[in-house]
Amino acid sequence: MHDQVISEYAIHLCIHQLFEAQVARNSEATALVFEGQVLSYGELNARANRLAHQLIALGVRPDQRVAICVERSPAMVIGLMAILKAGGAYVPLDPEYSGERLTFILGDTAPALVLADAAG
Repeated sequence: MHDQVISEYAIHLCIHQLFEAQVARNSEATALVFEGQVLSYGELNARANRLAHQLIALGVRPDQRVAICVERSPAMVIGLMAILKAGGAYVPLDPEYSGERLTFILGDTAPALVLADAAG
């Protein structure tokens, strides 16, 4: 019964809302480990919130597509969370794709904004 209640509750929440619930429960717990970098839920949430506010200031609105083309890293997780927190829909782009493929995806999805690192 307990699992059913949790499942029914969880299906009505977005990923970033579930993440924020975890932050509220245990903000000091480790959320992300990558090549020696360790971020707690609280740190990851704070960074995602900062970027989300920047995205909103740049005009990202609910359901707008925002492309993200970064190497797998903490920046990728922060970027995805920030896009969701800003209300956007993320369009994942693999920096390993050919320029032609990236151009096609960008043309097809017409994102309002593209987040990229040096690889993207």
